Amino acid sequence: MTLAVFACDPVQSLGRRYPQSPAPTRTEFQRDRDRIVHCTAFRRLVYKTQVFLNHEGDLFRTRLTHSLEVAQLGRSIARSLGLNEDLVEAIALAHDLGHTPFGHAGQDALNECMAAFGGFEHNLQSLRVVDQLEERYPQFDGLNLTFETREGILKHCSRSNAEQLELSEPGGVGRRFLDRSQPSLEAQLCNLADEIAYNAHDIDDGVRSGLITLEQLQAVALFDDFRQQTLAEYPQLQDKTQGRRLLYETIRRMLSAQVYDVIVATQGALDMAAPRSAEEARQMAPMLQFGEDMRIKSQTLKQFLLHQLYRHPQVMHTTGQAKQMVRELFAAYLASPVEMQGRFLARSDAACGTPDATRTAARVVADYIAGMTDRFAGREHERLTGQRLLS
Repeated sequence: MTLAVFACDPVQSLGRRYPQSPAPTRTEFQRDRDRIVHCTAFRRLVYKTQVFLNHEGDLFRTRLTHSLEVAQLGRSIARSLGLNEDLVEAIALAHDLGHTPFGHAGQDALNECMAAFGGFEHNLQSLRVVDQLEERYPQFDGLNLTFETREGILKHCSRSNAEQLELSEPGGVGRRFLDRSQPSLEAQLCNLADEIAYNAHDIDDGVRSGLITLEQLQAVALFDDFRQQTLAEYPQLQDKTQGRRLLYETIRRMLSAQVYDVIVATQGALDMAAPRSAEEARQMAPMLQFGEDMRIKSQTLKQFLLHQLYRHPQVMHTTGQAKQMVRELFAAYLASPVEMQGRFLARSDAACGTPDATRTAARVVADYIAGMTDRFAGREHERLTGQRLLS
């Protein structure tokens, strides 16, 4: 793999929080990727909601399949730009490890529950997973990933949380939120690949669910341009029985166009700025980008999905139930920590009598709930309340 001068070179990595000898056959970023794939939190993603709750159908995307799609798109773009594919893949596979059950509904509810205790940010939770919550090694908590992978995982962070990170790790992954510098180009790429992936697969899942239709999507230029191209080349797909093929081919073309657009627009930005190292690129404006026309079309698609899919009455109904479950689980565990399993109960007990006992106990509960799959959260809620809200 030939890296551009502005790519992250694993040989020049800023390292791990706990120094370890290099692996004999893998680079540092390959090692990160492998640790992520084998961790417990990664396996749980297969039963965590993307848009549609896990029980609503076997073929809808989950956090796991979404992460795999982000990794695939990210690697494709990285290869064309000379960026580090292994680092892109590691960040993509880990970026949603901290997501709650029930998707954004669960995240919003948990943030409400934690309002008096520092709030809840899923990006920060993903970092907590790889830094603290995974238990796989005798020498340290977490996965002990490289700075570059951890930096990419922390996509967003409030200033108050960044200040707390800076106190515990001076000059670490929180610093850029304070000095307004950028993450690596590989991290920037993952952010954009994330957007490309969820726009495309939410169209697919939305049509599959029946909540949005191909007819509605004709109002979205980014989709309809490629639908018309597809029909011009394959007129037989106008037959109503060929709707799936028409949808898939349209999405395939839309994805390809976005990928090529990012490559062209980003290469232009890189040529103009001419960063001479990965560190120099961090001090510049963001480089990974759409061209202006594609950016506008992508934004229009996002608005369509927001109003027609994410706020569809059926989706809102199930997410409302999901929020209720998270709120009631939080209250139940905070009132009775003994209902939690193993190490979470031990952490809660250890906080008793300390000056910050209530805040610490609430964070333990948040960690416990955030790590749940949709299915486990549903079973726990039924066990603790006697109610079955989702079936």
